[in-house]
Amino acid sequence: MAKEQNKNDQTNSVENRLRSLYELQTILSKIDEIRTVRGELPEEVRDLEDTIEGLQKRIQNHKEAIEQLRVNTTKENNAILDAQAKIATYQQQIDNVRNNREYDMLSKEIEFQNLEIKLSEKRISQYARDIEAKTAEIDATTMTLSDQRHMLEEKRRQLEEIVSETRKDEEDLRVQAKDIEEKIDDARLLKAFKRIRKNARNGLGIVYIQRDACGGCFNRIPPQRQAEIRMHKKIIVCEYCGRIMIDPLLAGIENEGK
Repeated sequence: MAKEQNKNDQTNSVENRLRSLYELQTILSKIDEIRTVRGELPEEVRDLEDTIEGLQKRIQNHKEAIEQLRVNTTKENNAILDAQAKIATYQQQIDNVRNNREYDMLSKEIEFQNLEIKLSEKRISQYARDIEAKTAEIDATTMTLSDQRHMLEEKRRQLEEIVSETRKDEEDLRVQAKDIEEKIDDARLLKAFKRIRKNARNGLGIVYIQRDACGGCFNRIPPQRQAEIRMHKKIIVCEYCGRIMIDPLLAGIENEGK
């Protein structure tokens, strides 16, 4: 008599766990529906935020590069002034040379300094072109940044409206889900359910039999397997998709058609 009572208690325990799991699934599916209403907006907001951060960094890099180009330009201008001063000195010295050797040496120094001036002028011209190009890039990037900010503001507004409309419902559903989880006295089963649900494309971790088939992957279930599922004596999963299966009556579906 005691063994029979234990067997009945075990059956009721499995049945209660399955019923609670299906109730939990129903609530979690409603939460999924709320997230579906939000659509891709949260991801779009994150993408726009990342894009804006990248644009800001690009503008900052261009500004730093322009500043360095200006520093380089100043150095080249100073180099030109230094070369011109040397040329002036050599010109004075060349008027007082005593032999051809000194004259040739000073002439070569003057020629060298003139080449240094031309090289500096060439560098300054290149720096000016680079500054102009980077300034244009900053202007273009700033316009793009402005557009992206407007888009982000609009997406955030849309998301906030949807979230505000659904926040209360989602919070209530989460409280209900937590209460049900606390009733399920099988941590391993609950963990397995969450893992199955996470891997399932439609978020269903537990399904009921529909027209002799799994309600998740719709593969046919043999009659003997269906009979075992209806007994509620143990946790049975679909051999094809791995979802936990229950019979329609346990799911509250009284007239599931064949």
